[in-house]
Amino acid sequence: MWTNQMQETLNSKKKGDAAFRHKDFRAAIECYTQAMGLKRVDMKNSCVFEKGAGRSGVWVGLQFIDVGTMVSPTVFARRSLSYLMNDMPQEALNDSVQAQVISPVWHIASYLQAAALFALGRENEAQIALKEGSVLEEKRNKTS
Repeated sequence: MWTNQMQETLNSKKKGDAAFRHKDFRAAIECYTQAMGLKRVDMKNSCVFEKGAGRSGVWVGLQFIDVGTMVSPTVFARRSLSYLMNDMPQEALNDSVQAQVISPVWHIASYLQAAALFALGRENEAQIALKEGSVLEEKRNKTS
């Protein structure tokens, strides 16, 4: 049986997916953020969030990530790309790292990290992330 909170999370994710498909990246960020159980505190400081009462979590950079709920790496990846499309590379990097934490062998997370690092002017690190992504993708293709 679904609880109200679980249903709200699912609805927010579905709205985020629709916004992402329609290239409404601001709305996608908002919906995916809600799906993660986060609430925006200040729109001018795009990565400042607070949690609802009774929820546990950790700070990653300036972002509060719930440790009690498993969030799909795809949600982090889509929000990362949405942040990149809104010229918010540090937030994009944070989410791409979270996607990689959840799914360490997923090459897409490494590619997103590379894009964010390039946008941040950290070219040497971006080249390393790009190479790691290529290696992971090659391994995946060999086993497929």
